Amino acid sequence: MGDHAIVYAVMGYRDRMISGLLENMVMLELKRRGYSVYTGKMDEREIDFIAEKSNERIYVQVTWKMDNPATIQREFSSLRDIRDNYPKYVVSMDDFWRDNVEGIRHVHLADFLLMEKY
Repeated sequence: MGDHAIVYAVMGYRDRMISGLLENMVMLELKRRGYSVYTGKMDEREIDFIAEKSNERIYVQVTWKMDNPATIQREFSSLRDIRDNYPKYVVSMDDFWRDNVEGIRHVHLADFLLMEKY
């Protein structure tokens, strides 16, 4: 969706839509930067975005909040099992912790969108 205001105008505001809108923002930014963007699957787990450009690749999981252990496990486990050395990110709206977990960077959405290079 190119304009999130259209979603709100047609469907109204619903909290459960936030994660999808955040994913859409990340996908649009990756495309704007010239990446080819795919979704991935590892066993039964989804990888939100695999972005490739030239010899670069990044993996990105997007979630609204990391407010419980199940969410943290779900978001990091898919990336943890990828056995290459390309950058991996979990992007959320959390301000209270931004840490690396086994080499996977947890970053705030605004910081991710403003990064010069992934």
